[in-house]
Amino acid sequence: MIIHVPNKNTLIIDDFKMRCCVGKNGLNSQKEEGDFSTPKGLFNLKKLYFRKDRVGIPKCSINKKAINKNMAWCDDSNNKKYNTEIKTTNKNLKEYLYRSDHKYDYLITISHNDKKIPYKGSAIFIHLTGNYRPTSGCIALKRKDFEILLKLIKNNSKIKIG
Repeated sequence: MIIHVPNKNTLIIDDFKMRCCVGKNGLNSQKEEGDFSTPKGLFNLKKLYFRKDRVGIPKCSINKKAINKNMAWCDDSNNKKYNTEIKTTNKNLKEYLYRSDHKYDYLITISHNDKKIPYKGSAIFIHLTGNYRPTSGCIALKRKDFEILLKLIKNNSKIKIG
């Protein structure tokens, strides 16, 4: 199954067409760290992260992991753990996963920059939005649409952006 994001405000899966938002600089085939664009390409869905205290344990076909208070995503291009999940006690990190808002109550990681090439982009997720404001490069959906997505995706699902 392929999820398609053909433009900056549409996500299509099966017969469902959902409103979404992407990076404030739109879709870009030459993604770089901090450019506020969403990378174009075909990517695997990797893992669902979720706030168990807020959403319970979701039923879905992809690998999943509960978010805890010490989880973040490394967006430092000079760090050997660049573009991977890390443990931290620093709640001020840009990509701290255990947030007070609801943006990361659900998030799905995608296979953008799995080779961890410095400055080529990190922390590209599908996550929640409350207002459809542009993101820093992720794709965001309303919770009701995200929960539909969870019911439809499979282990081999991909996302085509652009």
